Amino acid sequence: MKKAWEIVHDLYSNAKPVILNEGEQGWGALKSVSDFYDGILNLDWASNVPGSGAPEKIMVAAVQALENRGYAVENAYELLQKGMKAHADGDKVELQKISAELRNEFLNAKKNEESPYWKYKFYNSFEEYEKNVLFQEAVDIDTNSEIFKDKIKAAWTSQLIGAAMGTMVEGYTSKNLYEAFGDVKGFIREPNTYNDDITFEIAFLDSFKDKGYAVTSKDIALSWIGLIPCGWSAEELALRNIRAGYMPPESARWNNPFNEWIGAQMRGAICGMVAPGNPRLAAELAWKDGEVSHINNGILGEIFNAVMASLAFVVDDVKEIVKTAISLIPKDSEYYSVVSFAYDSCIKNRDWHDALSECEQKYIKYNWIHAYPNACCEIIALMYGEGDYEKTLNIVTMCGIDADCNAGMIMPVLGIQKGMCIIPKRLIVPAFNKLITYMRSYEEIMLDDLVGDTLNYIKKAKK
Repeated sequence: MKKAWEIVHDLYSNAKPVILNEGEQGWGALKSVSDFYDGILNLDWASNVPGSGAPEKIMVAAVQALENRGYAVENAYELLQKGMKAHADGDKVELQKISAELRNEFLNAKKNEESPYWKYKFYNSFEEYEKNVLFQEAVDIDTNSEIFKDKIKAAWTSQLIGAAMGTMVEGYTSKNLYEAFGDVKGFIREPNTYNDDITFEIAFLDSFKDKGYAVTSKDIALSWIGLIPCGWSAEELALRNIRAGYMPPESARWNNPFNEWIGAQMRGAICGMVAPGNPRLAAELAWKDGEVSHINNGILGEIFNAVMASLAFVVDDVKEIVKTAISLIPKDSEYYSVVSFAYDSCIKNRDWHDALSECEQKYIKYNWIHAYPNACCEIIALMYGEGDYEKTLNIVTMCGIDADCNAGMIMPVLGIQKGMCIIPKRLIVPAFNKLITYMRSYEEIMLDDLVGDTLNYIKKAKK
């Protein structure tokens, strides 16, 4: 291949002078870029969840997230006040300046030694994690059987059902959902497949199809940047980092306040689906996938969901699945303190609303998109749902907060256990036959093709 200077020299020396007319001159392209960046920044300061209309202020949430992670952002509150005023005034120039200052504050946040966060062990690698848990032996699963195919179809269908149900109500408290809609036991509007969570699982599959179980975090990161144009919170910042040349784990760590939010936890099911009956392998894949955008407890959240999906192929008792998955979270991690608290609340309270109330109060300082309060909702729904599909879906929906992520992860557990027969026919609507995404190359995906591809990639990986 030619040297860089040679390519540039050829380009320059072969360029023929032309005269541009008025219509060919101007700053139109740059103005479009300017409007794009102003639009992105505007969303950082005030936005509404596309599926439910719930309000968000992501820059304020970034400070909250760093404080949850044991850091003090010294000048944050002064800058937040200025930023919210500039946003309200429509002052784009000032908002760009303030946002840059605030992100610099994030980058230079000081460790708060008094934060309870630092009482727990920080897990930097899968090897560190694996040393502190004890996996059961893998169970061999016949991936060529019709039963297995039925379970995979039920897993994807259940994820679509859960995501559609949750997307309608995400971002609100349980109390406010009851006041607005009563006890939601069915779709409150016509369901669809517009959900950004599943796109990251499809990107995982895209890298898994070629590399199988040898897939690396870098492989997954490159699938992300190739296929997914944008994201939210931790995933959006990871995409920006990858675009700038940072690969995992740096893509998750570099100036990313949200890397213990729900983003990794919301995509663990696919790692369990491709590692049926093998929770250790599911956990390893979840770590690889998680560290593209998350760290420490954020990755443990993905492991938790991946392990539950893997166990669902071989364990019939859903409460046993929850209990085992908790046991595979290191006891000296903060994430373990969360899932064990939620589990204990379920054991001691007869009514799930009381367990939820305890968890809401315990984790009141955490954003509704953080992994912790949502892990609590998952556990509550599975424990009180007792394997009943509609009851579990009802509970996880009415728990509120990031309901689409939570339902999208736990409903496949029940689908895998029993197959398509467990899913009430009234919940399977024609819209679920075809997924509509904003991904490059995967704008439309037929459900049957997604099921078939998943099966083929698993079989190929196991050879």
